[in-house]
Amino acid sequence: QVQLVESGGGLVQAGGSLRLSCAASGSIFSLNTIGWYRQPPGKQRELVARIGSGGVTIYADSVKGRFTISRDNAKNTVYLQMNSLKPEDTAVYYCNRFPPYGAYWGQGTQVTVSS
Repeated sequence: QVQLVESGGGLVQAGGSLRLSCAASGSIFSLNTIGWYRQPPGKQRELVARIGSGGVTIYADSVKGRFTISRDNAKNTVYLQMNSLKPEDTAVYYCNRFPPYGAYWGQGTQVTVSS
């Protein structure tokens, strides 16, 4: 059974940085594009960034230049380095396959950016 566990969230001031980790059981990472998603309070979940099995990355315009997604297939882990954080980055962050698969959604990790 595939499980994805997000970690690394927290409370940070605007301009600060956080590094999120997504650890997976199973072989999901080696064959799939993996995405980081977020759901701000009262809004729908949105894709933040994704990384292909070969390392090609794509970012939402709102985070381009500030966030970096990377993966370590040997560790079955995907990372999201978030720099220059803004209050509008406040959300619960999730990882999943891209396109997402419903059964893979985990609990997410809360990121709160104070102004």
